[in-house]
Amino acid sequence: MTREGPAKPVSPQDLETALRQVGATRYHNLHRFHQRLHGGKCSLPEVRAWALNRYYYQSMIPIKDATILTRMDDPALRREWRKRIEDHDGQGDSAGGIERWLRLTDGLGLARDYVTSTRGILPATRFAVEAYVNFCRTRSLLEAVASSLTELFSPQIISERVSGMLAHYPFVSRETLAYFTARPVQAQRDSDFALDYVKTNAKTGIEQQAAIAALEFKCDVLWVQLDALWSAYVEGAVPPGAWQPDEGARAEDAA
Repeated sequence: MTREGPAKPVSPQDLETALRQVGATRYHNLHRFHQRLHGGKCSLPEVRAWALNRYYYQSMIPIKDATILTRMDDPALRREWRKRIEDHDGQGDSAGGIERWLRLTDGLGLARDYVTSTRGILPATRFAVEAYVNFCRTRSLLEAVASSLTELFSPQIISERVSGMLAHYPFVSRETLAYFTARPVQAQRDSDFALDYVKTNAKTGIEQQAAIAALEFKCDVLWVQLDALWSAYVEGAVPPGAWQPDEGARAEDAA
């Protein structure tokens, strides 16, 4: 598909091909920070910075999904979508993704109250994540659902992340990386649903182009967060107020 000239509708299969091409060319597994992280080149402070900043994204996912949920007038859609909130917030005695992410930051030696305060996250992290929540609040339901389709590509990056980090970093373990254990199955379920929704509901050329653009935007949201991490913690240009490597450690780790 091309954005040049009048938008002509394509088949649902061709739309899926175009969406998958976005991931092949723009997903953040291609970013140099992730290649550094998975290849064992990051220092402990760099891994801490990644986990600290990524926490803000993780913590806002259920808020983003709740925003989308309020826009669904079909009870069947709501029942399906709210599983995403339960996955991250937890349900009953079952820990959700946010709690499992905090176990990662715990394992990396960051004080939990410091992480959850989000005081030390990079400005670009905050701007990007809040732009994503606002996108899902203000754009069409089709665009909001389409933006979630980065989950089509997440199983690959999770596999690379877990195997690479376990192989290279003695300060992580399968227990500290437990967040990623459940995600491939959840992401497969969620992306199957979202892809079917988009292919069914993006009928005109304009709607199809909007769905593709929404997925590109989401890839940009993920990419810019890694740009900011690289600038701050690889190149050393930490902006005012952002986490410093000697800040926010648990007492036993700072000693």
